[in-house]
Amino acid sequence: MLKLYNSLTRKKEPFVPLRGRDVRMYVCGITPYDTTHLGHAFTYVSFDVLARYLKFKGFKVTYVQNVTDIDDDILKRAKEEGKNWKKLGDFWTKRYLSDMRALNVLPPTHYVKATGSVTTIIHIIRVLLNKGFAYEKNGNVYFEVNKDKEYGKLSRFNKEQMLLISKERGNNPNDPLKKDPLDFVLWQRSKAAGIVLGVRQLAEAGPFGKLRAGRDGILSARQ
Repeated sequence: MLKLYNSLTRKKEPFVPLRGRDVRMYVCGITPYDTTHLGHAFTYVSFDVLARYLKFKGFKVTYVQNVTDIDDDILKRAKEEGKNWKKLGDFWTKRYLSDMRALNVLPPTHYVKATGSVTTIIHIIRVLLNKGFAYEKNGNVYFEVNKDKEYGKLSRFNKEQMLLISKERGNNPNDPLKKDPLDFVLWQRSKAAGIVLGVRQLAEAGPFGKLRAGRDGILSARQ
């Protein structure tokens, strides 16, 4: 019997699929602006072993991994190196895929790029706005964490801990446009690190002006 660690209950539990013999796996992928490292290897080898075992046991596995190919880290690195941000992202994505092949890691069922998911991201943000879970301020759209009564339940961190961790991972708790320091960006203005995005779909397709999806909006659309 396969047992997996449940982050919510803090214990190992028997794995019981939600849909019979169908198993759906989503694993957060790379932001391609630098070389593959040991942390990547550990993560993707681990989930590759899990996917292989499930297939061996007769499950139908749909494994999705995202590629956040538009992000502040990519834009900043592109500016530092004087390169086109899209070409930079494509280069490191290809290098990552080559490294995974060298490790004999099987590719997931789907690699989903952020730049190819803008329509889905916009749809999700519209739903959140209509339901009152998000708000727009000065061209940015934020998720309002206080509207989710169970926010933080999975991590079990208190607010001070969540603020510290979110700041370490790119959130700006001092953003004066936020209702709460923990609120996070779903869609933000397209100018970052002095670069205006050159992709028409990203810069102009949104209903909120010339913006681009924030990291959390991108990740939500993958799941």
